[in-house]
Amino acid sequence: MKFENAIKQLNKTAELINLKDDYLKILEHPQRVIEVSVPVKMDDGRLEIFEGYRVQYNDILGPFKGGTRYHPEVDLDYVKALSFWMMIKCAVAGIPYGGGKGGIKVDVKKLSEKELEKLSRGYMRALAEFIGPDKDIPAPDVYTNPQIMAWFMDEYSHIKGKNVPAVVTGKPVSIGGSLGRDIATALGGFYALEFLLKKMGKNRNSQSVAIQGFGNAGLNFARIAGGAGYKVVAVSDSKGGIYSEAGLDIDLAEKHKRETGSVVDFEGSKNISNEELLELSADILAPAALAGVITNENIAQVKAKFIIELANGPINIEAGEALENRGVVILPDVFANAGGVIVSYFEWLQNISGCYWDLDTVKEKLSFQMGKAFEGIWERKEKYGVNMRTAAYIAAVEKLVEALKVRGI
Repeated sequence: MKFENAIKQLNKTAELINLKDDYLKILEHPQRVIEVSVPVKMDDGRLEIFEGYRVQYNDILGPFKGGTRYHPEVDLDYVKALSFWMMIKCAVAGIPYGGGKGGIKVDVKKLSEKELEKLSRGYMRALAEFIGPDKDIPAPDVYTNPQIMAWFMDEYSHIKGKNVPAVVTGKPVSIGGSLGRDIATALGGFYALEFLLKKMGKNRNSQSVAIQGFGNAGLNFARIAGGAGYKVVAVSDSKGGIYSEAGLDIDLAEKHKRETGSVVDFEGSKNISNEELLELSADILAPAALAGVITNENIAQVKAKFIIELANGPINIEAGEALENRGVVILPDVFANAGGVIVSYFEWLQNISGCYWDLDTVKEKLSFQMGKAFEGIWERKEKYGVNMRTAAYIAAVEKLVEALKVRGI
């Protein structure tokens, strides 16, 4: 169903730009779908078989690129949709990658570290023939992290008989990871918001922000935005949220979460639910956690003037269109959270060249790349009279089709 929704957006874009059927047919289908079974000997001696996937959607612009997700709800339909969106995202971001995505159906909270390592190495062994710095470069995603990327890289390097740091991105800095990769999604989102507000003549110091999600993207976005002068009035995690009209001290809220396991009951704030956070009167809403949190059922209560999609797919298509008809400006996920894949591209470049950059260089290059992507989206928004999401898809599809044409496919 998720893949069907992704293709609906593609078809809508195709109609707007009068895309030829042949090109549409190519973009409607992934190039390769890989299903693997990963056997793992558990700590208690049992053998468990885990289902794994890797979908390589399209490499017309360059090697496949995309994260690997460990989650109980991973299935082929979802991974196909995510790989399609990665194709769009890489094209929007202007980086020479195609779309890919991987996943394993697993609840990592039920695994020991030893079992998790066995699973990760087994998954890489199963995919090694199809993976490589010039073929397909995995990265972290939901419930995967730099340590898992380190196991991926190590296993692949053993298989190839040499050190191959460029096979994955999102690695620890000690083995070739890029500085700034840990904050890349949030920082890219912050730059996207800055470009938008500047274009619309808005002053950041008058803007209040509510952020759903206090993981990597949400926490870092709160820190960066708060440090730049935005007033962060609400944040939340899986257990609930907190609100303060005067603004929150994000560092203290994060310390409270470390000590108690949640931001809930933070001193000087009011407890709210995740649903209530979405309905606050904040100027800017940043869904940074789960997909599908804004739907036809709750759009009437959403009051934000701007929404920045740091999560993948936090707003369903119909709800997004209804909000935009009301004048809400949405920075779509395929642009707003592209900072992660852009800095992954930087990491790959550094690995290949053996030349590593300082953090200021990474930030400067990320800002430039996000700015260039924003201008391309804005130009198409004005040309076609469409919203930012549709404009982003148009920008991506135009790049993909041009590459198909000149390569004679």
